[in-house]
Amino acid sequence: MNQDKIAERIVADTLDAIIYCDRSGTIELWNAGAERIFGWTPAEAVGQNLDIIIPEKHRDVHWKGWERVMETGETKYGADPLAVPGLHKDGSTMSLEFSIMMLHDDAGRIEGIAAILRDVSKRWKREKELRARVRELESQKP
Repeated sequence: MNQDKIAERIVADTLDAIIYCDRSGTIELWNAGAERIFGWTPAEAVGQNLDIIIPEKHRDVHWKGWERVMETGETKYGADPLAVPGLHKDGSTMSLEFSIMMLHDDAGRIEGIAAILRDVSKRWKREKELRARVRELESQKP
């Protein structure tokens, strides 16, 4: 199997969401993992704005950061995964971690951003419960 076919299968079949958006934030690639996590089919998501997965109260901050990255080509996060809330098609929210990669044209201008996202809601909930339990136990010390 050639490398292009392998890469195509990895993107298509991975359980993590792989999304690519152009400079305007319009979704151009939406894999099966994105459908599994967010509930939107590729036919529903491609051509839509990223707002379909960003909770409304976080959109202003997201788009300000997006514009800054498009203007400067720099992100303050580097290789560290980002932790943000996400929005499912049914309106429920989730905790996400993701990394991004900026794609540049031949002149070095950002063409768009690819992201690999993972739903970490279960882990976030467990950690929150553990922190609460630790606080409870610490408050019981003599």
